Amino acid sequence: MLSIEEPIKGVGISEVAKACGVSERAVYKWLKNGFLPKTEFFGKTEYAKTIEGISRGKYLAEDLLDVSRKKLLSA
Repeated sequence: MLSIEEPIKGVGISEVAKACGVSERAVYKWLKNGFLPKTEFFGKTEYAKTIEGISRGKYLAEDLLDVSRKKLLSA
């Protein structure tokens, strides 16, 4: 997985937003930035686990966090 775009669009933006309890606009922001919110790395949210769950394991939380971490650190 090279970016978070594949899993989010694979599951569906509206489905991810609904499952994570955020707006679609917030999910579009994740896509624009190329990483999940920083709250993922401080244990305040579990969006990666939620995406893993709604994708039925097709996209692993660990991979989502790894891609996000790399993108965040390169920004």
